[in-house]
Amino acid sequence: MSQVRVFLCDDHTLFRQGVKKLLDLEKDIKVVGEAGDAYQMFEALRSLAVDIVLLDINMPKMDGVKATFRIRKEHPHVAVVILTVHEDEPYIFQAIKAGAMGYLLKDVSIKELAEAVRKVSEGEALLQPIIASKVLKEFVMLDKRKAREGQKSGSNLTAREEEILRFIAMGDSNKEIAQKIGITEKTVKNHVSNILTCLHVNNRTQAALYALGKTPAT
Repeated sequence: MSQVRVFLCDDHTLFRQGVKKLLDLEKDIKVVGEAGDAYQMFEALRSLAVDIVLLDINMPKMDGVKATFRIRKEHPHVAVVILTVHEDEPYIFQAIKAGAMGYLLKDVSIKELAEAVRKVSEGEALLQPIIASKVLKEFVMLDKRKAREGQKSGSNLTAREEEILRFIAMGDSNKEIAQKIGITEKTVKNHVSNILTCLHVNNRTQAALYALGKTPAT
């Protein structure tokens, strides 16, 4: 069985040790390294094979948003999942703009965290329900505001693709979207690919952010 290789970056040693011990109980996940700040992490990433970095937002020397942007630039094959106590919208949007594939609060269960690691390793974006609801709320408010101003959605997406984009903003996987709207998972994948192309973004979370009228980092 191939294992998802995870790196932990958090300035709280006890938290890192606890997460490592629990994740190492999962047969398909292996914590290959850890660091207390971003500079230690980048030093380690030079020699380690890593699939996913679990990264805190508030850290000394370099914050998680800047670290995420640098990871995506220097190690584009490595996915970033933010694991933090912050559920404020600015933190969420900044992290997604920087290229994070997931955003989770530290009160998640180990089962939820392990499942998030698996989903992101398969290319899915991951927003915890409480986070997704904030994104969706902002999306709906923007939609209403545009409607009042007589604006169109601002993209070349079809009605079906805009519907799928809403589900992406809610954090749904391709399989979940397919079940909800009654089409095949392969068809959903095709729609998602077209959405990313039309919006000129790199991943699903950036597509959701675009839907909120923000500009993703390039």
